[in-house]
Amino acid sequence: LHSAVTRIQVQRPGFNYTFAHICILNNDKTCIVDDIVHVLEELKAARSSNRTNFAITYPITHLKDGREVYNGHQLGGVTVHSKDRVKSAEAVQLTYYLQAINSLNDMVAEKWESIFCDTVELFQKSNRKVKMYPFTSSSLKEDFQKTSRVSERYLITSLVLVVTLAILCCSMQDCVRSKPWLGLLGLLTVTLATLTAAGIINLTGGKYNSTFLGIPFVMLGHGLYGTFEMLSSWRKTREDQHVKERTAAVFADSMLSFSLTTAMYLVTFGIGASPFTNIEAARIFCCNSCIAIFFNYLYVLSFYGSSLVFTGYIENNYQHSIFCRKVPKPEVLQEKPAWYRFLLTARFSEDTDDSEETNTYESHLLVWFLKRYYCDWITNTYVKPFVVLFYLVYISFALMGYLQVSEGSDLSNIVATATRTIEYTTAQQKYFSNYSPVIGFYIYESIEYWNTSVQEDVLEYTKGFVRISWFESYLNYLRKLNISTGLPKKNFTDMLRNSFLKTPQFAHFSEDIIFSKKYNNEVDVVASRMFLVAKTMETKREELYDLLETLRKLSLTSKVKFIVFNPSFVYMDRYASSVGAPLQNSCISALFLLFFSAFLVADSLINVWLTLTVASVEFGVIGFMTLWKVELDCISVLCLIYGINYTIDNCAPLLSTFVLGKEFTRTKWVKNALEVHGVAILQSYLCYIVGLIPLAAVPSNLTRTLFRCLFLIALVTFFHCFAILPVILTFLPPSKKKRKEKKNPENREEIECVEMVDMDSTRVVDQITTV
Repeated sequence: LHSAVTRIQVQRPGFNYTFAHICILNNDKTCIVDDIVHVLEELKAARSSNRTNFAITYPITHLKDGREVYNGHQLGGVTVHSKDRVKSAEAVQLTYYLQAINSLNDMVAEKWESIFCDTVELFQKSNRKVKMYPFTSSSLKEDFQKTSRVSERYLITSLVLVVTLAILCCSMQDCVRSKPWLGLLGLLTVTLATLTAAGIINLTGGKYNSTFLGIPFVMLGHGLYGTFEMLSSWRKTREDQHVKERTAAVFADSMLSFSLTTAMYLVTFGIGASPFTNIEAARIFCCNSCIAIFFNYLYVLSFYGSSLVFTGYIENNYQHSIFCRKVPKPEVLQEKPAWYRFLLTARFSEDTDDSEETNTYESHLLVWFLKRYYCDWITNTYVKPFVVLFYLVYISFALMGYLQVSEGSDLSNIVATATRTIEYTTAQQKYFSNYSPVIGFYIYESIEYWNTSVQEDVLEYTKGFVRISWFESYLNYLRKLNISTGLPKKNFTDMLRNSFLKTPQFAHFSEDIIFSKKYNNEVDVVASRMFLVAKTMETKREELYDLLETLRKLSLTSKVKFIVFNPSFVYMDRYASSVGAPLQNSCISALFLLFFSAFLVADSLINVWLTLTVASVEFGVIGFMTLWKVELDCISVLCLIYGINYTIDNCAPLLSTFVLGKEFTRTKWVKNALEVHGVAILQSYLCYIVGLIPLAAVPSNLTRTLFRCLFLIALVTFFHCFAILPVILTFLPPSKKKRKEKKNPENREEIECVEMVDMDSTRVVDQITTV
């Protein structure tokens, strides 16, 4: 396999590049290859010469030239004899290092990587007993974008389901008052806003990434609820009013809360799109979401508002809500077939009494269900204790999950499942999790290496690690020569330069030491490095992060000034400091906005209830998300930001109606709030869940995280809107009776009675006027 890889050729006009042309070179101008390759070559030579005394030790072995090399990250699944001699190994990892010094070299290296994957796969077909998992520098990017391609047909299925359910939710048996087109046009409004945002991002040179798959669902939750709320407000208007008056009433009733929730979306996602967010994917996602939400607001005001007016005229003219043809009177329908009468069923205003006029929309299934059954059931005295008990169970499980929350730094969580990244990381975790990556231990100042107390300090710092250290090898070298390690400075340095580093088996350590000549020609070691490897268990990432933090704290307090480094630390540091930043900033901005808007709303109690509800929902989502094996990574953090807004979207109108209600009992106002806003919440929730279901089947870890987080947000918010809040609001203070407006004693009822008699005294009319 190694020979096949080194023979790979990249054809360019006039020249064929091989691995030797683009590899990183040693000091002796040869390609850097893994030490395990040299070990295998020596093992092959020993077999060909029938030598049986050749042994490989683990995790440090010796090459033919006497060099000590670390093979813990190159041999996996190792079984050892006594004295660390390798009996067998289940896996071998080979790494090839390429240069990227200019654009041509970079292009050749990229092509070489592509041919490398094809070569390994071809080699796999002819050697089926051996499993091979290629991975290159571009694999993660390709597998991250693959999620979009594998999601296409599932998203189309989701769209079809949402369209169907949105039409059904806006339909009723009355063919005049049914609004199926508004369900479709509401979804079209959301789609137009999403496409507009995508177009703007493309025109401004923005980069697409697979996190954008979450934006349609962000828009679905916010946009559809706004359109359903407008439709619900339309049902509350009087049918004898003109369309203009009904439309004005709808905008006055629903657009204030929709405007405030839109502002909340723009603030929270705007903070996520700001420079405070270090993760580029999260910043682009939040920026795109802000643009889509802004245009959705404009389209709801213009496009959907116009559509509502149009369907209003159709209703006033008694035209069919689908076919737009005039609906005949009942006496005409009696002569038609049964199927014709079913399609054109409608109630005419002249056929209803004044008492029935306000109930023309109650034939809608969801309106009828909430008003006749659910509102009475959830406020029943015998149901409330069970809801409170259920809420305590909810808090208990959420707390259990919250205490176990962990930050996810596993890159395989953001790619499609059947990809090279998943296969490679799975194999690496299985076979190579016994040891951490090689950690560089850099002493960046001149210290007294010849001093025995300093030697003890350095050895103490590296104690417990598997070490590849010039310092320890040098001390052992001196002991073998029966020379004291506490030599004078000049003797210690001269022996190091002229004897130790000149020995072939230690010559490679010359790259780990920097010498400097002083003005008096005295040589000093100004800096040096050693390599450390820690023993790890299955939870490699968590242990590595804890190890990094421990070493850093030690470097700040130790006598010897050192730093530790591994390329993976860059990702871990950036991720640890960045993953929670968007959520933290968005939560702060949301609380800030809620606090200051308390001085603008009619009653600040609305904001108090809203803050408590958002905290309860977010706490539950984080807890259950952890129990569902979802880590706190970039995707889940973006979903939690959306969860703040989704909760406010659904709960704000409900709480506003309850808090501002007066004169009646709390139970009466809870019922009224559910009757007024419950239908829109229920319609939005059903469409949202139906749209999410196909997402669960997408073969991608990114969409799996997306589905679980969004599903939990929708479920927990629905649970609060229809169970927790309706029950808790009925018995928590303040009481509605205490908030009645006291009657002014000066305002009294005066009744004036006038008796009017006509000329022929045949009848008496009493005119009673109440003031």
